[in-house]
Amino acid sequence: MALLLPGVGIEEVRKHSTWFLLVGIALVILGLIAIGYTVEMTIVSVLFLGWLLIVAGVFEIVHGFTNRAWSGFFVNLLGGLLYAIAGLLMVSNPALAAVTLTLLIAMMLIVAGLFRLFIAFSTSLHHRGWLILNGAISILLGVMIWDSWPVSGLWVIGLFVGIDMVFDGWTEIVLALSARRATA
Repeated sequence: MALLLPGVGIEEVRKHSTWFLLVGIALVILGLIAIGYTVEMTIVSVLFLGWLLIVAGVFEIVHGFTNRAWSGFFVNLLGGLLYAIAGLLMVSNPALAAVTLTLLIAMMLIVAGLFRLFIAFSTSLHHRGWLILNGAISILLGVMIWDSWPVSGLWVIGLFVGIDMVFDGWTEIVLALSARRATA
């Protein structure tokens, strides 16, 4: 997603607005497909993450062995082994990995929501209402995922990736259209 500060880089976006628009449309379409095939998208996402961890682990291990004299050798070696093992576990059983990751997502949403509510009620922020709403929604989503767990583990990640792609795509589309309308 492109981040555009007011007045900064608008000419560049305007010059390439067709590309921004096409990328946005593609992301919306791909996001809708992902939402329609949440289980498949979840498995693909977990496999992709698993392979990334394996590759990162191999790089860490190789880096550690090429710099054995360095005092951080064991940090590189152990970190690389952990990455590689976690990646292998994810690739060898992506459904179990998805279920496990989904439980972690549910817990993270609940904890983040509780933290937002704590901050909203313990400080006098100008946007307190939005923070309370944000916290309540996070808790609600976390509880809903947890309540339907482990079945939710097969679709939550794919759904979240799809939703993110749709919103990212809409952001690109709006950016392109706004740049076209902006005056120089």
